[in-house]
Amino acid sequence: MTQTCPSGATPAEAHAFLEAHPEVQAVDILLHDSNGIARGKIIRRHELMAIYESGRHLPISILGLDIVGEDVEETGLIWEAGDGDLRAWPVPGSLTAQQGTDPARGELLLGQYHLDGTPMLSAPRHALNRQVEALAAMGLHASAAFELEFFLLAPERDGQGRVQPAGDVVDGRRSTRTEVYSVDHLIGMQPLFDDIYAGAALAGIVAETLISEYAPGQYELTLRYRDDPLRAADDLVRLKRIVRAQARRHGVVACFMAKPMEDHAGSGMHLHVSLRDETGRNVFAEAPGAGWTDTIRHAIGGLLQTMGESMLVFAPHANSWRRFANQSYAPVAPTWGVNNRSVALRIPAGDGKARRIEHRPAGVDANPYLVAATVLAGIRLGIAQRCDPGAETTGNGYDRNAGGIPRDWRSAIEAAKGSAFLKDALGDEMHRTFTAVKAAEYARVARAIPELEYELYLHRV
Repeated sequence: MTQTCPSGATPAEAHAFLEAHPEVQAVDILLHDSNGIARGKIIRRHELMAIYESGRHLPISILGLDIVGEDVEETGLIWEAGDGDLRAWPVPGSLTAQQGTDPARGELLLGQYHLDGTPMLSAPRHALNRQVEALAAMGLHASAAFELEFFLLAPERDGQGRVQPAGDVVDGRRSTRTEVYSVDHLIGMQPLFDDIYAGAALAGIVAETLISEYAPGQYELTLRYRDDPLRAADDLVRLKRIVRAQARRHGVVACFMAKPMEDHAGSGMHLHVSLRDETGRNVFAEAPGAGWTDTIRHAIGGLLQTMGESMLVFAPHANSWRRFANQSYAPVAPTWGVNNRSVALRIPAGDGKARRIEHRPAGVDANPYLVAATVLAGIRLGIAQRCDPGAETTGNGYDRNAGGIPRDWRSAIEAAKGSAFLKDALGDEMHRTFTAVKAAEYARVARAIPELEYELYLHRV
């Protein structure tokens, strides 16, 4: 029986897509779990219309999986729920063609709902939507964009078993140096990036500036600002998938680990965010010649106050914590400053009309839906409680490491579990799911014996 789609998507969207793309023979239908991993199915062309008309049954356990796709019973989403089916519905405007697939395929994002049409609140996109709606209730609306940092690596390891930068796809030349801001270095990867830009355009994503970043084989792509944080997070998860697929087509590996090389900088996922009132005015923007607005100061204050208990969202994996080090361009304390890349919260230089906060703690391995939800919740708390951010950090922020955030993954998990703020930011169900998955992943890592321990201790103790 045809049902009303609770997400607002209509069959007209599917009909228009099929008419415009007669070459598309299959569609990837995707949900994103607590780790931001896309899980779903590949359906045939003739199945698409039915998803818009009546949804698609998918098991609730998809949202209770760990990083390797194994069940985490403590989420309450596996046997406690009988691993029953929920109904997934299309995210409006997310049906697009993919670049370079043969035969041609499309892609469709899904949202998970209960059978009665209410949102399934262990789904990360719904967690972000809750915070968007909470801000709207205050008469405020966020604009946002993520930055995507990543590595392009060779498929093979070096002689010591370490990952190494990919050779250029043009001629195979490989640089092991930090080619930061080198435009000439980008030319060797230009055919790959041309395909990434083409894939982004097909997906309706405006990918913009490309730079060579601060480590061998590291790059950054920026994304155009969105007036909807949900779309900003959609852009990020889709662009990661495009980068990975196009890199694979060109014979290299796209790496979204936060810290794949021990002696070089890691990869962040900075979130730029501003707020508009009901008239469209940027409420962070100061009057010419005036000081910072109370709104931006209170927003920063809320983000600083909640940063410690939120770090598990920003650094969700064992490897995430290797990124935080002095002089690494990753923040090590809850600090804020202006035009300063050594702090956690940066007010970029530029025209006051575009005033925004750059939130820098999150690694590229984090889930952008949960990052954005937590950041918006911190801003909302700061404005509501008129939080004072304290003095601006000037100069080297690494000289002002006053603590205030957990120092390791285990501490972050414990802080997140007990955080009333994070329960509000993510919602009770998403909070339970996320922290249970992280605890299970920590236990997996903790019981594994790394090769380094054999090297250090096998023949010595």
